[in-house]
Amino acid sequence: MQQKGVSPSVPTFACVLKVCGSIKAIKKGEQIHDEIARQRLFERQIVLGNSLIDMYAKCGALSKAWRVFEELPYRNVVTWNAMIGGYAQHGKGNQALECFKQMQSEYITPNGVTYICVLKACGSIKAIGMGKAIHDEIARQGLLQNDIVLATAVVDMYAKCGELAKAQRVLETLPSRDVISWSALISGYAHQGQGEKALKCFEQMQREGLSPNAFTFACLIQACGSIKAIEKGGEIHKEINRQGLLRNDLVLGTALVDMYAKCGALAKAQLVLEKLPFRDVITWSALITGYIQQGQGEQALCCFEAMQKEGLTPNAVTYACILKACGIIGAVEKGEQIHDEVANLGLLAENVVVLGTALVDMYAKCGSLVKATQVLEELHCQNVVPWNALMTGYTLHGQNEQALKCFEQMQEMGISPNEVTFSCVLNACSRLGLVEKGNMYFFDMSRIYGVKPSLEHFACMVDLFGRAGHLDKAVQVIQKMPNSSHMAAWCALLGACQKWGEVEVGEWAFEQAVALDGSDGAAYVLMGNIYGTAGMYENAKQIELLRNENMAWKQPRSLWDDTGRNLHSYTSKNQLYPRTNALLKKTFHGWRYPYKNTFVLLQHGVSPSIPNNHKQIKLYSLYRDVPRALDLCKDRMIAHLV
Repeated sequence: MQQKGVSPSVPTFACVLKVCGSIKAIKKGEQIHDEIARQRLFERQIVLGNSLIDMYAKCGALSKAWRVFEELPYRNVVTWNAMIGGYAQHGKGNQALECFKQMQSEYITPNGVTYICVLKACGSIKAIGMGKAIHDEIARQGLLQNDIVLATAVVDMYAKCGELAKAQRVLETLPSRDVISWSALISGYAHQGQGEKALKCFEQMQREGLSPNAFTFACLIQACGSIKAIEKGGEIHKEINRQGLLRNDLVLGTALVDMYAKCGALAKAQLVLEKLPFRDVITWSALITGYIQQGQGEQALCCFEAMQKEGLTPNAVTYACILKACGIIGAVEKGEQIHDEVANLGLLAENVVVLGTALVDMYAKCGSLVKATQVLEELHCQNVVPWNALMTGYTLHGQNEQALKCFEQMQEMGISPNEVTFSCVLNACSRLGLVEKGNMYFFDMSRIYGVKPSLEHFACMVDLFGRAGHLDKAVQVIQKMPNSSHMAAWCALLGACQKWGEVEVGEWAFEQAVALDGSDGAAYVLMGNIYGTAGMYENAKQIELLRNENMAWKQPRSLWDDTGRNLHSYTSKNQLYPRTNALLKKTFHGWRYPYKNTFVLLQHGVSPSIPNNHKQIKLYSLYRDVPRALDLCKDRMIAHLV
């Protein structure tokens, strides 16, 4: 048109700007803007001003949209909607609500589009008070009965704010519902981890004759992942394949990878990812996170390398996941490489809490506590999360005095402790035998800091009293727990009974632990050790037989040798080693299992609770005080993690 010398009209400019916004062609949009300004069309045509604001907002250039907004000689409701909608679309909920208040102060009457944008903003920042006020105004005007889009926005707002019962009531009162309104409610239940209710909503939606779309399927897959309903997830996966939706929907593909990963079906998750026609960093991150949650740090690192080979750039979340993987397997050199990368890319400065915490946690788990402390100091962070990571590191490696000093330093800086903080503090007091101090902290956490004790905190108190020999008080703590179905508390009591030779209480604790979870190997080992220490070898053998009968064994892990850039894993079970002595030497000089410098040689001889045809060396991990026995029989090493 321009080549033929035809001048664009106002509607032409408006249409072209709309296209620029839809495809985010901001450069072309700026050229149109310059031409409109040159012709001084702003003064006469508000539609062009509105179109420019909408174009810049859709392209994410909110500051430019605001400048155009302020330059307009007058503004109508469409102008305000474009600005409010732009803020809401890009997660700037507070700015959207401020803009709405300013609009009201200028006595501009909002319409349905305004309310939809404002409700979206309320949901994004969980501004439930404002959301309810908007809902009341919409209901007063009778708009809900005739506008399904507006009604869906109300449902979505309540769902995002966690008011799911209210969201469902609004949906149920609507004269008609569509797949979008149902999907908004299903999404809310899925995001809140209420997978069963999400699936029930889906069944009700189907009874109403509505067919799910790709977004509905993605929400349902998320719901299945949250409750580990892998069979239902598999059925939905088949339906998705039948409709051919994975060919064009990466969000849906990512949801499937995430669902299988959360259900522990990592091979299936990886297969789904490999079959996707294209994948992005979020898809890979879902798989990497799944491997980490299952403790498979080496596989997570392999996925990370594969992702990079595809030319994908990791984001802050991906880097945080990989740092966690490095911590799991003690790969400190790889962690240092990641540290350098995030610092050079400027990601650490932009994501202080997420990446800073991941770095502190990685260095701490690898035993580099000086480096972990240095990173925390350089963050200048007032957030409790990275401080908790450092405190956890100190307790993992037996530096409990440092953990308590860290807590005192937090208090001096005015950083409020949370549940994790007090778990670290109580664990440190337990290890140090500070019964009175630990008891004081337990009562202060709710009285002074407003932190309600969890089952984990009660388990810490059982351990605190048990280690100090106050078994009667340890039992009283268990009896006062709001719920006694916490395995850690029973194992703590069993550990205390082993230490103090208390067979009768130990037998009672063992019965409770096995009734709670008969497949947990820790209780059997502790009870066997109690009998062994008391010289009751026949009883110890019976415990071992019972353990075998219930298949209460944990999977063997890998020993890791981190040399330079390459990582090599050596799984101990059923592997022959030509030199056991050489293996032991490596174990204590450079091998990490799973954390650097966390093992000490405790005992050489024959365990009373294990058949005596194997010589045994017991290695104790300082990170949980749970024994891991390595049976060494000449050149064969069989690892039992107990």
